[in-house]
Amino acid sequence: MAEFTMELNDEQKEVRDWIHGFAADVVRPAAAEWDEREETPWPVIQEAAKIGLYSLDFYAQQFFDPTGLGIPMTMEELFWGDAGIALSIVGTGLAAVGVLANGTEEQIGTWVPQMYGDANDVKVAAFCSSEPDAGSDVASMRTRAVYDEAKGEWVLNGTKTWATNGGIANVHVVVAVVDPELGSKGHASFIVPPNTPGLSQGQKFKKHGIRASHTAEVVLEDVRVPGHCLLGGKGKLDERLARAREKAKAGGERVKNAAMATFEASRPAVGAMAVGTARAAYEEALEYATTREQFGRPIIDNQGVAFQLADMRTQIDAARLLVWRASWMATTGKPFTSAEGSMSKLFASETAKKVTAQAIQILGGNGFTREYPVERMHRDAAIYTIFEGTSEIQRLVIARTLSGMPIR
Repeated sequence: MAEFTMELNDEQKEVRDWIHGFAADVVRPAAAEWDEREETPWPVIQEAAKIGLYSLDFYAQQFFDPTGLGIPMTMEELFWGDAGIALSIVGTGLAAVGVLANGTEEQIGTWVPQMYGDANDVKVAAFCSSEPDAGSDVASMRTRAVYDEAKGEWVLNGTKTWATNGGIANVHVVVAVVDPELGSKGHASFIVPPNTPGLSQGQKFKKHGIRASHTAEVVLEDVRVPGHCLLGGKGKLDERLARAREKAKAGGERVKNAAMATFEASRPAVGAMAVGTARAAYEEALEYATTREQFGRPIIDNQGVAFQLADMRTQIDAARLLVWRASWMATTGKPFTSAEGSMSKLFASETAKKVTAQAIQILGGNGFTREYPVERMHRDAAIYTIFEGTSEIQRLVIARTLSGMPIR
């Protein structure tokens, strides 16, 4: 078991510097353009694929890093470059994690490579869980999956929303209700293969931030998928549902559902994204404060500015440590007995919102314009306290974990 360390090894430092170079040389120069266009930056994704940064092999290497720091390190550097473009590059990862968390070895080997494509023909994937009436309240999910025993197929109907890469993905991973009486415990995840009839893109959202990342509704109308597209297989699902029914009758222990398993695995990674955006804004503010002069001296010479920067850096470093701790715990199999995964996302997300707002304040009127990137960073940071579990939900998870009480 890898010991917890705050020092990256030489190989990790090399990878970090390589990613940072791509973020600085390719992502940042393209950031403002794709933010304005509000389109998926396919040329940038392809450049990432050409160097091996957008590939199954690279993310597998980082995912299986025994220290747990490969993924958060990658996320921080890419999102330091630009959150919208970075999310377009890593958004496929959420669908991949959904398969890794719930799928069989055969399903992982079959579907995850198809999510990425190759350098000559890049693809993306989408994880579809949220619905118009079921965001944080996953028990309210309405998308149904019914098994057609005669044909050995599952039939999916419903509408998903807020799906990154929804409708443009090569592979969609869809969470659906298979037993409504079990609430969130009656959910399962399904692969919807490329070009499956009945799946279409609904509304594409025009967003406040992360505008280079495609977010849309996914409409499922009598979508038929083969039985082997049920992640984990029907035998495993039947066993899990049977246990859940028994526990429900006895008022017993909680059973995790497929969507929650995916979110728990990804929360520290989202925290790392927030750290990257916060760090980028802090660095912009620090450089501005040391070069901008008012009343004959740099503005950092004023305590009101200097102390803000000191607080910003302290909060960023604290957020990174929480993210690294949670990532290390997840990789080494240590249980989140105090909801450490939710802690890392909560603190890092709130830090990103606060730090980017402070950066705008330090830049003054310039910070409020699109001539400077902190305006875009502040818009981007707003998403971290919303997606993959709002800050309020993270606090609820933490409070329930600490108290053992069903806090509402």
